[in-house]
Amino acid sequence: MSGAVLVAVAAAIGNLLQGWDNATIAASVLYIKKEFKLESDPAVEGLIVAMSLIGATLITTCAGAIADWLGRRPVLIISSVLYFLSGIVMLWAPNVYILLLARLLDGFGIGLVVTLVPLYISETAPPEIRGSLNTLPQFTGSGGMFLSYCMVFGMSLTKSPSWRLMLGILSIPSLVYFALTVFFLPESPRWLVSKGRMLEAKHVLQRLRGREDVSGEMALLVEGLGVGGETSFEEYIIGPADDIADDHDLSAEKDKIKLYGPERGQSWVARPVTDQSTIGLVSRHASMVNQSGLVDPLVSLFGSVHEKLPDTGSMRSMLFPHFGSMFSVGGNQARQEEWDEESLAREGDDYASDAVGGDSDDNLHSPLISRQTTSLEKDLGPPPHGSLASMRNNSLIGGEGAGSTGIGGGWQLAWKWSEREGQDGHKEGGFKRIYLHQEGVPASRRGSIVSVPGGDGPTDGEFIQAAALVSQPALYSKELMNQHPVGPAMIHPSAATAKGPTWSDLFEPGVKHALVVGVGMQILQQFAGINGVLYYTPQILEQAGVGVLLSNMGISSASASLLISAVTTLLMLPSIAVAMRLMDISGRRSLLLTTIPVLIASLVILVLGSLVDMGSVVNASVSTVSVVLYFCFFVMGFGPIPNILCAEIFPTRVRGLCIAICAFTFWIGDIIVTYSLPVMLKSVGLGGVFGMYAVVCVIAFIFVFLKVPETKGMPLEVIIEFFSVGAKQAAAAKNN
Repeated sequence: MSGAVLVAVAAAIGNLLQGWDNATIAASVLYIKKEFKLESDPAVEGLIVAMSLIGATLITTCAGAIADWLGRRPVLIISSVLYFLSGIVMLWAPNVYILLLARLLDGFGIGLVVTLVPLYISETAPPEIRGSLNTLPQFTGSGGMFLSYCMVFGMSLTKSPSWRLMLGILSIPSLVYFALTVFFLPESPRWLVSKGRMLEAKHVLQRLRGREDVSGEMALLVEGLGVGGETSFEEYIIGPADDIADDHDLSAEKDKIKLYGPERGQSWVARPVTDQSTIGLVSRHASMVNQSGLVDPLVSLFGSVHEKLPDTGSMRSMLFPHFGSMFSVGGNQARQEEWDEESLAREGDDYASDAVGGDSDDNLHSPLISRQTTSLEKDLGPPPHGSLASMRNNSLIGGEGAGSTGIGGGWQLAWKWSEREGQDGHKEGGFKRIYLHQEGVPASRRGSIVSVPGGDGPTDGEFIQAAALVSQPALYSKELMNQHPVGPAMIHPSAATAKGPTWSDLFEPGVKHALVVGVGMQILQQFAGINGVLYYTPQILEQAGVGVLLSNMGISSASASLLISAVTTLLMLPSIAVAMRLMDISGRRSLLLTTIPVLIASLVILVLGSLVDMGSVVNASVSTVSVVLYFCFFVMGFGPIPNILCAEIFPTRVRGLCIAICAFTFWIGDIIVTYSLPVMLKSVGLGGVFGMYAVVCVIAFIFVFLKVPETKGMPLEVIIEFFSVGAKQAAAAKNN
């Protein structure tokens, strides 16, 4: 996974520049107002600080559309150029108006980074470490603030500190970021697939995953373009056919799906369970229609997956470690070469191949998993090419077969061919996409359902229960059935997104439901009090005697405030590191439900400290401890998680647009909280402000408990499918 990690670190440098700028302007404004004599004009002083917020808010309105049009990488390149230009202009800035223009350009860069970096990391990271990698922007942002405070503190100790130099230095790290975006960062593979640029997407995935065979994930990315169709929950018993038949009520023989192991002739059968078993995708403890009517059915649905997953920390699926070996997963180089030769030989037989130049982007008669079909031929013998009959005879998608690939997080992507008799007596068929997930543990521990290399096959009496999401695939089109298809990947993906996102897409049940979660989290994060606590921190530490101690050391009040801010920021870094470790272990929802009560307690203690006189020393000590706890637990949960969730829960075709809406909400909330704080301090006092923040945190806890699902370790496309299905079933439950 080193490729994905390095790419995420490089992308998060943009957030380091954002944190750097936030800290630098807060410090340099002390010197700016002296040079331009703004002591009597606080409005202009405030505008210098706020102009970057205004720029970020403005650019966010179109950032999503630009990212969907140009791609994720070009937008990150543009952000680095904006950072560089703003740094150069601030270094020059002969007057206030030029400085305001530079701050506006800087805000444009910040807005693009805040909107696009979480999206980019989510689209490139493996499901198992996506949460940890998407916590990097929070870490680098706080790290940038710390480095900037240290730099400015050092400058403040000189005889004549230069605010132009403080602000202009931003252009140096922005050049590093520019070089990384241009020469190191690849384009998002999901965006490439959405535009039909399949060969490029394949090469990017190979680089990110560090392996040659990425056909399973390629197929998943295309399937992600088709969300929102009719989807059903099913349950399968997977194991030796005879064992299952003896003990379980199964559907007819024609409905079974054959799964292949690593050795020739080794296979298992998956069959739908027809009785109303209590075992299913939905938790035994919570049905799709929640009995209380309060907790969102989606929360129960997502939660049931994590309750049943034996091990979410492994890159290899717990459901068949070698499931999909017919796709040459873990195959040797000789098999790879055979496939390449066969692919080249097939050119004359209307078979396109990824191995044949760049025309793969424009000719997708070849499936994404054509290699798998070739691999199967070694076991089953070459069927005749170019007919639908050959597809049904081929065990990849035939009447008894399914092609399947591991897609991370314990999930498998499969297709099955189902047939029924039409009104005229002719058989009608179609593909069904299946997202399989191991629901429990094998009934017997005498051996794995699929043997490990060198081990034995499954023993008698073993089976695995797998929950399934079954729906119409994005890869299938009736119009192309007679055009020599091989496998289920038959239509060009760009056909699914050629018209681009529209505003009507936002009103699809799954998208609308996800927007409620994303926008709600962004609003609650901003009103949870982080800006107010940051504003009040220097005053609290001053009361604790830190200011007196520093003044005795010969440090001026301005330098002391900078040093205090640097120490405060430094405290955040270990907490964010802990959050990175826990994000994919405990999960997003669990971290929020654990950290928000600490925020509430900290704010309540701050309220009591401002209302009850316990003595200056006691008050200062209690307040200092409360502020430190608030910071540490905020950056572990409410700091990074809203952006992580927003980058995970929207469909590919509208992801840029929806994240832009969430980011716009973030900036509007930031502006409202920042500029309402002084007014509220005058009207309700410090205790009243912290009391209001505590109430918001209580509301946030309730919102998370009722509405926010757990998304750890799940592929983005599966998360999106869950939102679509869950939203529709919730709506149906309300209507009933």
